[in-house]
Amino acid sequence: MSTPYLKEACVETLDQALAAEAKGADRLELCAYLAFDGLTPAPDLIKKVIEQVKIPVRVMIRPRNGDFKYNEDELEHMQKGIEFCKKLGVEGVVFGVLNPDSTLNLEALEQLTKVAKPLSVVVHKAIDATPEPLEALKQLLKIKGIDTVLTSGGRSNAFDGSETLKTMMELAGDQVEVMPAGKITQFNLQELHAQLGAKFYHGSRIVGELK
Repeated sequence: MSTPYLKEACVETLDQALAAEAKGADRLELCAYLAFDGLTPAPDLIKKVIEQVKIPVRVMIRPRNGDFKYNEDELEHMQKGIEFCKKLGVEGVVFGVLNPDSTLNLEALEQLTKVAKPLSVVVHKAIDATPEPLEALKQLLKIKGIDTVLTSGGRSNAFDGSETLKTMMELAGDQVEVMPAGKITQFNLQELHAQLGAKFYHGSRIVGELK
């Protein structure tokens, strides 16, 4: 019997990617430096993971640690990273950009989304750093080509943000997949799913510890 939801494991090495696949992950998000909430991984690591796993791989496009307020050079660097991922044949890319006032930088998001297509496009937890995540989601729904929003409902973890996550899922409907994230593990996933009923969940320990 198949589970009623799918699991995306966040990984930062080839060994973790292989272990996550072996433990039942349905998809991977590949990052560097998870201690900094994930940065763009090295090109050779992306290539090795794509070659050696059979499940879909989404790649974090984030040029530096800290906030999500990027200058033109950083945005150009992100665009080049997306183009590289397209050439390799990853399943999707994951990014987020904010304005100086912490609202979504819709112009940059739209441009990066256009560059990324036909890959899947994920707007990551930068949305949780906006003043009003629900308003931010409404704005994202107007950008053609965004497939997924990765979010904790504006809180530090998916459990604390569960009420907002429910509202976000209702708001998004079939237009965009809202993927809960934030302190989700193999031990609490079923409890969270009973509250939310999402299709996909995201976490670094979602299929257990990855050595």
